[in-house]
Amino acid sequence: MTDAAITPTVPGAKEAARADRLRAGLKRRYARERRFKLYGLLAIGLAVGFLLLLLGRIFEQGHTAFYAHTVTTPVYMDPARVDRAYPQGTNFELLVAEQQLARLGVQDDVSGTKATAMRGLFSSELKFIAAERVRQQPELIGQTTPIAAPLSDDADLYFKGEISRDTPAEQRRLSDEQIDWLDRMKADGMVASHFNSALFTKGDSTEPELAGVLGAVIGSALMLLVTALIALPLGVGAALYLEEFAPKGRITNLIEVNINNLAAVPSIIYGLLGLALFINWMHLPRASPLVGGLVLALMALPTIIIATRSSLKAVPPSIREAALAMGASKTQTVFHHTLPLAMPGVMTGAIISMAHALGETAPLLLIGMVSFVPGIPHGLAEPTGALPSLIYIWENASERAFHERTAAAIIVLLAFMIIMNAAAVLLRRRFERRW
Repeated sequence: MTDAAITPTVPGAKEAARADRLRAGLKRRYARERRFKLYGLLAIGLAVGFLLLLLGRIFEQGHTAFYAHTVTTPVYMDPARVDRAYPQGTNFELLVAEQQLARLGVQDDVSGTKATAMRGLFSSELKFIAAERVRQQPELIGQTTPIAAPLSDDADLYFKGEISRDTPAEQRRLSDEQIDWLDRMKADGMVASHFNSALFTKGDSTEPELAGVLGAVIGSALMLLVTALIALPLGVGAALYLEEFAPKGRITNLIEVNINNLAAVPSIIYGLLGLALFINWMHLPRASPLVGGLVLALMALPTIIIATRSSLKAVPPSIREAALAMGASKTQTVFHHTLPLAMPGVMTGAIISMAHALGETAPLLLIGMVSFVPGIPHGLAEPTGALPSLIYIWENASERAFHERTAAAIIVLLAFMIIMNAAAVLLRRRFERRW
């Protein structure tokens, strides 16, 4: 009786201990899961924080480049100094500076130092604006007409708060007297701010206030056009052959390994290849969108091939089997069924590779796109710049005003990439099918 009463209590104690261990194990496992989720949230928060810090710094430095200041001043077209036959030969900068000094009641010295200082407040664009006005309206000679011209880069930075009167005079490019003149012109209502349309309608320039990104944007667009026309057909065709038609063997495996390795090759190697192959051997125009597009096409090919093959692998085998069972040939199965179903992934990979090529700088520097190109390209063989190389050039410029335009060009480049990635997402959703 005693043994029968005691025996059942032993298994119960063991089960209770086992249950306690299970509960403790579950508690530890749930704690690990909570910690893992916390680590993930912290990692995401840290990444988002760094991204916001980067974007905030770029917008803080670059937003001032999207507006500029102009000065509107009445100019007397002195017949004794304005050349009616050739207005471009007239020194309008000195003419306006002397009249502006007289308007402010400032007496110049014999050496003309104050006139030179006043000329430094106006952009060199002033002479072209005034000459064009006289060329179109010769009757203005002998009359007074208002001329609106951009301020110089230093004067523009002063009104943007980038140059302060409190800074020691030896550490700024504007003297106290020039700052006084700017304040008086501002008080007289001669200075106005406006949207800086020149940033988007002009090419590069040695004058920061006249520099724009249009030439670089067109150059980048032409390069991407060449890249797409070459890389997309070759990349998709190579992926289709390797995935659907090529016999599996050592040669195919060797090709696949080399393609994967090429995707990891530094971009500067492609620049060296383009310099040796397209410029030194084929003698194609240096710093042209044609050469840039060819180099970027070589760099984008591995990525497009890998993305296309992954998309083809994601198509269920039943699709191919059903098409073959209905009497379709291998080629018909691939081009009528497999490839259309894989197109969302193919388009996504292609556009992402194009966006990646858009931001590359090292290959472009090696093929000569680091040079100063002031005009707007009109063909694939003309020298041009690109947004990444323009950012590199402006950031290394000595003028302080180029730094704000560097950040503005980065914003334009980021907007370009966001548009391309948004297009990839929309195309994927448009053509995506579920099975």
